[in-house]
Amino acid sequence: MTSSPRSVPGRLAAAAALVSLLAGCSSSDDSAGGDDGSTEIGFVNGAGTVFHTCLQKAMEQTAKSQGAHLVVANSSQNPVTELSNIEDLIARDVDELIVQTVDVDTLDVDVAKARAAGIPIFLTSVNVEDLSGVLGAVVVDLGRLGALDAGWVEQDAAGRSVKVGVIAGAPGAASDLMVAGFQEALPANAKMVSELPGMFDPAKARESAQDMIEAHPDLDYAFVANEEMALGARQVFDAAGAHVKIVTVNGTDEGLQAVKDGRLAATVANSASTLGQLAVRNSLGLMAGSSVEKVTSAPILLVTRDNVDEAPAYCS
Repeated sequence: MTSSPRSVPGRLAAAAALVSLLAGCSSSDDSAGGDDGSTEIGFVNGAGTVFHTCLQKAMEQTAKSQGAHLVVANSSQNPVTELSNIEDLIARDVDELIVQTVDVDTLDVDVAKARAAGIPIFLTSVNVEDLSGVLGAVVVDLGRLGALDAGWVEQDAAGRSVKVGVIAGAPGAASDLMVAGFQEALPANAKMVSELPGMFDPAKARESAQDMIEAHPDLDYAFVANEEMALGARQVFDAAGAHVKIVTVNGTDEGLQAVKDGRLAATVANSASTLGQLAVRNSLGLMAGSSVEKVTSAPILLVTRDNVDEAPAYCS
């Protein structure tokens, strides 16, 4: 096969014979999908957090509205599984791939696999330096996302010397970029005293929060890489009698409520629904040769109690 994108219809006759290769994949509806000549999109999701679940839901709804069919595989935060999922979807001969990567360091391999098979690959959340091998991307400025939370800490600390902790997500992907953006934007008066993994798992985040507050009982602020973990950390800090202000990301209904009632000091709204809708619409538009930007930035918004009612819907 050549590395150029292939035409959309008429290439799916062999799909049914290859379903056995896709034990880890699920279809977005009850039909075999694609046999009617509709565009078949392979979506490789990164995990099963609220973000990933809402991202998939938005993509399923948008694909259906566009007359396309979505086939989903989940990598469960494992880059080896991600590559295997991509290989399986290539074997299925999908018309395009959309990837929410587990590890930005593996993207070059992912892109090379798709390109060698002649299947266009579209990225969500993050991008690659060499855009020649990808169909396009909808990106989230993850560094700025972390920096917005750091800016809130700077404003709230108002020049006081403060101690800050970080509960990160899984290494290698979005979390690293968010944490780096947060660290780089912290003011000189804010000293980062601890960074511990949360793995986007509330139970692990609670363990890390416990270790953090035991080591630093005078902690002032914590940046936590998503709201699920942040609310778990909140329970631990409260149980320890520690008045730690937490900043985080996502903008879920539960997270926004926690901002309203003061459990969370701030969050950065990063609508999974908007990201999923843009990914499907833009990738299909690019496949069709429409005048769609190759790389689009998804909107983000720092949310505090003052503007919480302006936050976009996270999960439609």
